[in-house]
Amino acid sequence: MAVETVQRASGRGIWGWMFFDWAAQPFFTVVTTFIFGPYFVSRMAGDPVTGQAAWGYGIALAGLVIAVLSPILGSVADQTGPRKPWIAFFATIKITCLCLLWLAAPGSNLFMVVLLFSLASVAAEFSTVFNDSMMPRLVPKSEIGRISNTAWGLGYLGGMIALIFVVTCLAGSPETGKTIIGITPLFGLDPKLGEDARATGPLSAAWYFLFILPMFFFTPDAIKGIPMRPAIREGLSELKSTLGEVRRRVGIFRFLVARMIYQDGVNALLALGGTFAAGMFHWSITEIGLFGIILNVIAIFGCLAASRLDTAFGSKVVVMIALVLLSIATVGIVSTGPGYTLFGALPLPTTDSGGLFATAAEKAYILYGLLIGVAFGPVQASSRSYMARSVTAAESGRYFGIYALAGRATSFLAPFMVATITAVSGSPRLGMAVIILFLAAGMAILVGTPYPADKPAEQ
Repeated sequence: MAVETVQRASGRGIWGWMFFDWAAQPFFTVVTTFIFGPYFVSRMAGDPVTGQAAWGYGIALAGLVIAVLSPILGSVADQTGPRKPWIAFFATIKITCLCLLWLAAPGSNLFMVVLLFSLASVAAEFSTVFNDSMMPRLVPKSEIGRISNTAWGLGYLGGMIALIFVVTCLAGSPETGKTIIGITPLFGLDPKLGEDARATGPLSAAWYFLFILPMFFFTPDAIKGIPMRPAIREGLSELKSTLGEVRRRVGIFRFLVARMIYQDGVNALLALGGTFAAGMFHWSITEIGLFGIILNVIAIFGCLAASRLDTAFGSKVVVMIALVLLSIATVGIVSTGPGYTLFGALPLPTTDSGGLFATAAEKAYILYGLLIGVAFGPVQASSRSYMARSVTAAESGRYFGIYALAGRATSFLAPFMVATITAVSGSPRLGMAVIILFLAAGMAILVGTPYPADKPAEQ
């Protein structure tokens, strides 16, 4: 591959790009994982099995759409040039769908709520494809790992702040009507009607709109290319040639296959981990929110540490360490239940001490969650920098479209398997155990992948 010199963008331009992660993260933190998702499973659905299955199918539907369209859109974007118009278009869809989640009252049509969530997820992922493809134009490759992990850590900080606001100011106890700090929920929200959880949709929408503005104002974009119609023709033609090219670039192909598998497991773990805890321990929104805050605090430090490790040892080392930690954590989570952990090898007291996280099993679950907090940011941020170091800026759109395909091509499969095994067996625990297989298989392939991925493998 030809050597490419990249002119470093201004500080405002780089920070504007990094603020995209800050803007985007509350959707994943408070809607997908810790507040709205558990509310959907535990209160909107008739029972946790039905709720986890429906939520899992919604994630699978979004993953299927993303897998099909991401590489096409990435190739078209390379032809049209600028990424910002695409981000603006999908931001409009995402913001609209999130605002409509306010209507998801208990007893509402589950299909419509899942459809809105799936559309928001699709729009969020497409926006991320275009934002990620801007990265190789901003800094030299030696700095990519640092800004990628820093941006991811910034995102978790934003998600944590949003989550703290929800838990302390919006999420009230259905029994007392007060939040964890003893105040009445702001805006007159009624916890009995799920309004505290439903408000996370409009809250995430407003946050996203406000904080993507620095990227639009300050981050440099690609120069304008050809008009849309010929761009679509050229983009589809280029995509076909790119798919053939990827198979010849063996290292990149191997990396993409590995990521396709392990990212599927990561996505399912992030999307379903909170709902699993809500169903098993009957956690309230407050407890789920505090669990999320703990994970996000740890995630910030994990990303900051990974930014240094990525620069010193490379993205592959960081990804491998993160996958090992996530595998250990997942085994711990699925092996924990009331009165035991490690599949019963370690019995735990069943005494309920009262208050939050009152049993020993809940505390064990939180300990395993800390490993997830350390690892789930770096595994994604360093995967992104792994890819960015392996392609040129000129081909970044189409290759980050393929990268999104690799992250989503089978992303419907893990949630689908979790949902189906949960529904068939009646055991959310057995369904969640599937995630371990995806993490382990991805690691096995990544071990033999060169770094950077375009580097010829040693004979």
